Amino acid sequence: MTETTTSFMRDVYIVDGARTPFLKAKSRPGVFSASDLAVGVGRELLARQPFTAKDIGEVVIGCMMPSEDEANIGRVIALRLGCGKSVPAWTVQRNCASGMQALDSAAKDIAMGRHDLVLAGGTEVMSRAPLLFNRNMTHWLADLWTAKDWSSRVKAWTKFRPSYLKPIIALLRGLNDPIVNLSMGQTAENLAYRFNITRQQMDEFAVLSHQRVAEAQDKNYLTEVDTLFGNNNDFYAADDGVRRDSSVEKLAKLKPFFDKKFGSVTAGNSSQVTDGAVLLLLASKEAVQKYNLPVLGRIVDIAWAGVDPAEMGLGPVYATDEILKRNHLSLNDIDYFEINEAFAAQVLGCLAAWESDDYCREYLGRDRALGKIDLSKLNVDGGAVALGHPVGASGARIALHLANILKRERAKKGIATICIGGGQGGAMLIENVSEV
Repeated sequence: MTETTTSFMRDVYIVDGARTPFLKAKSRPGVFSASDLAVGVGRELLARQPFTAKDIGEVVIGCMMPSEDEANIGRVIALRLGCGKSVPAWTVQRNCASGMQALDSAAKDIAMGRHDLVLAGGTEVMSRAPLLFNRNMTHWLADLWTAKDWSSRVKAWTKFRPSYLKPIIALLRGLNDPIVNLSMGQTAENLAYRFNITRQQMDEFAVLSHQRVAEAQDKNYLTEVDTLFGNNNDFYAADDGVRRDSSVEKLAKLKPFFDKKFGSVTAGNSSQVTDGAVLLLLASKEAVQKYNLPVLGRIVDIAWAGVDPAEMGLGPVYATDEILKRNHLSLNDIDYFEINEAFAAQVLGCLAAWESDDYCREYLGRDRALGKIDLSKLNVDGGAVALGHPVGASGARIALHLANILKRERAKKGIATICIGGGQGGAMLIENVSEV
């Protein structure tokens, strides 16, 4: 295959990768911390390599909600994996695209010649999102702790009110945009309204996601999933959020969640709250040749874009457009697409924007619509509606799985793209190369 020209100073290759099963959050915190998940899958990934963990140049991890014991979770993971004290490690945050940002940061360091081998990816345990003290409780505790005598302490105690115990739910607060004061689900409702996306279209897309993941599991297409072992002889071998019996009729019974009176976005046509970790090994051509590494794919380009936070789901429209323009490509030149399914309405909104002459003229500066993506090329093994969306890991998941699809189908080019809370989009162009 003829390789596409890259803007990187050195080629960057994906040589291997793995992820945990994505575990749906139940009614209580999950059994694994975010570093537990990454270390669990990282040990399996590194065990099959011809080099040692200490040969890695750096570790870059995306994570939005590390626990209080995992402040720089990238470093925690690197040390637990045996990379050694001399291997630097760091953590990145770009909301839903934190895992893709980790890959971008790692790719740039390889391209610049800083490192030849980098372990990068993302991890998130959404089930352990903390409950926080509200401001009244925080101020009351501050007054109590700074009281200098018994009289002051008693006075502080008399000011306590039971309402102070009402917690701030960090997960819900984190999924709310402070600039436009909308939840991510409400921004999906905005796209449904703008592009006339119906409830039935959303539910049909959601059912398709579940069907495709179930089929991919049955055909052993999710080869990147490694079994995760717990401390009590328990193990997790597959993504557990998939509903094989999902149907449009069943989903139609669910009530709108974000706009209860007029909305169409439900829990059933939205991504699930999930725990999971994804790690990839990126390498330079020199490292590939030195260790005789297999090549899963080549990262050709990565683009980022900003959009209106009230329509954050359209981020992939702009980031993908930038990728195509920079590399002189059209949608028809791309063999497969992975668009993270934050919401069914969000993915359908992106497709509608690309198909609209008016939208592409006004917002992308094109003279006509970008084009239509055949659904047989989009999220062919399902997506986050069925798998879940652990925010720190999803950007890495879609990149890794896209590389696997290209290899499996002997296809050449693919784009993995993701919307980002706060009004951004990220896109990565990956190429299947037959020789290095």
